[in-house]
Amino acid sequence: MIRMPALRLLGRKWLAASDDLVFPSIFELLFRFVWLVLIALVVEVLYPITWQCQTDGWHGGAFVRLYLCGTLALQASLMLLLAALAQQSARGTITETDARKLVSPLLLLKVFLVLPEVALNVMGTMWMFCEVIECSVTDTFSSIVIQSIVLFNWVQLALTVFGLFMVFDPLGSVNYGDMQDTPNQVRHHRKVTGLWSRRFRWAFCWLKRDEHGKEAFQQVAALLSALFRSTDLVPSDVVAGCVLLRVRQKRETREMRRIQMLNDEEPIYTTDVNKVFSETPPWMNLDDALHYLRLSIAAYGWPYVLYRHCLTGFCKLARHLTCCCCRPKNSIVTDDNCCLCHFAGVKYMSKLSADDIIFASFNNRVFELPFCVISDHDRESIVVAVRGSISLRDIFTDFSAGSEKFEADGLPEDTAAHKGMSMGAAKMLRRLLPVLDRAFAQFPHYDLVLTGHSLGAGVAVLVALKLRPKYPHLKVFAFSTPAGLISREAARFTESFVMTIGVGDDLVMRLSVHSIENLRTKVIQTIHATKLPKYRIMLNGFGYALFGVPARDLESTWRRPEDLEANNSDDSDALLVQGVSTVSAEAALVSRNVFARRFSSARLFTPGRILHIARRKRMGIENNEADEEGKVRTQEPTYEMRWACPEDFMELQVMPRMLLDHLPENVHRTIQTIIEEKHSYRVTQVV
Repeated sequence: MIRMPALRLLGRKWLAASDDLVFPSIFELLFRFVWLVLIALVVEVLYPITWQCQTDGWHGGAFVRLYLCGTLALQASLMLLLAALAQQSARGTITETDARKLVSPLLLLKVFLVLPEVALNVMGTMWMFCEVIECSVTDTFSSIVIQSIVLFNWVQLALTVFGLFMVFDPLGSVNYGDMQDTPNQVRHHRKVTGLWSRRFRWAFCWLKRDEHGKEAFQQVAALLSALFRSTDLVPSDVVAGCVLLRVRQKRETREMRRIQMLNDEEPIYTTDVNKVFSETPPWMNLDDALHYLRLSIAAYGWPYVLYRHCLTGFCKLARHLTCCCCRPKNSIVTDDNCCLCHFAGVKYMSKLSADDIIFASFNNRVFELPFCVISDHDRESIVVAVRGSISLRDIFTDFSAGSEKFEADGLPEDTAAHKGMSMGAAKMLRRLLPVLDRAFAQFPHYDLVLTGHSLGAGVAVLVALKLRPKYPHLKVFAFSTPAGLISREAARFTESFVMTIGVGDDLVMRLSVHSIENLRTKVIQTIHATKLPKYRIMLNGFGYALFGVPARDLESTWRRPEDLEANNSDDSDALLVQGVSTVSAEAALVSRNVFARRFSSARLFTPGRILHIARRKRMGIENNEADEEGKVRTQEPTYEMRWACPEDFMELQVMPRMLLDHLPENVHRTIQTIIEEKHSYRVTQVV
């Protein structure tokens, strides 16, 4: 039977695979080859001299000869062992563990050779650094070489111990076969959850002081445990699977475009901005969206200014800072530092004066986000800008991704929402409501607008749902909103007052518990379909990152490319691994009964009316001359867009720009480019 290739050594499973040793073995082999050459030169010079040492016993020449000859022999033996280890580890595909059955005994032999290596290194240390051996070295070159080899050996041994610690699996004694029945699987899931929770408490001990810190640890630990439940995946398998998914998804995209061309289908995306917004309310427009995006970015405060202006950021903030002794007692700013650095960042990026900022809270805890309340006199609105993810606390809020019941007037009774963002919205409302009362008492005819980017967008939507009964005409401009936010009917309800904008291959726009679980299943299926060994996949991955995926790899990567389509459905009990008559136990277990393995029972979606903007693929211009009507095109638009539905963002795409397209400055640049091109480029009549 074929199974996923977690390495089993000394009676337990490790967080490494038998095919992970190709590159480490080659690297260590080259390193030890240099050592072997140097130690051979030293032996050539010093071995005759050792017979002339002051003492020829174990405190003199004999000791030195044993060290030199032992080190030389050990280095040669280790080089042969590493060459065999690299050759064996490179055999077979990821799932063909039988082809690498000699890796475990070879690795075990290498572990045992650590003992003589430590003993020889102790001898070298005594000779070179402790002055207990009566055999001095007068040759400077030999002395430097021996001292360097001793020091590098200790470093290498320390790295070996660290590497063992990194790949040690505390639950590695559990056999995969023990998890096939439900009681053992649930018990194992609880153990893994507890293990992750303890890791978080140790690694992020300062977060335990937060009111909900321990709860967040437990939520994220349960999520991580559920994602890898009943799998034998190791980290390198996930990386290799993502590389293969990139090839698979590009192949599927090519096939889809080919079918569209054969069917002569009308393009889904368009570059005509007027056509896109022809049937939308007047408030849904790119000019206002760009304006409110700038305020969303301003909520990030001084860290974003320093990120965007690494060398000059402090100078840009300096003129907006407040002296500690000059800070007013009844300040509109809370939880900032003594110089109001966050407030300075908001003023710099928003181009607003302090008088236009009604309130700013920079209290950042787990499930609690900073936000600003701004009086926007140009558009006669009170703007609530919620900050997105920028700290570790925000990350834990993001990944507290379970669903919980969410109640607001107008929503169905069974509405569910992202737990972390729902709790963040509830905490934010306690501070926000009194501020809004004061703001509208001062500006009663203004409208209410909420805006945010990423995590801030999700919280802004949930806060808007709570506020809408009191402020029925409020609007929300959400940018790069996470996919797993709210139930489908609730998402449909928000389309009348929420405008969501996403750019390109944005990862977060497609990131939800369900999409990650589906990605895991696809990774396993794709790994079983490939005919390449892992080291080839990793090398190809570097090439793809630099030069893109070549067309030849779209077909040559797979055993039988036509069978990839058969694995697209969730009902994969009949999953076939080409060339193998028996289905992988793990692939079958993960693929069957999909809904029973879900971490969250409720599927969550992206809210609002979603405008998706994509970079336009440049096509060759067949005719650069004026056409028959005498018209010329001054320049092709850079972007195209369409109104999308939440179901379009349910699958994670492994793309080169999936992280870059999420960054707020890139979203801002995209919208700004569309507006500039709309005003600048026209089809003109040639006289």
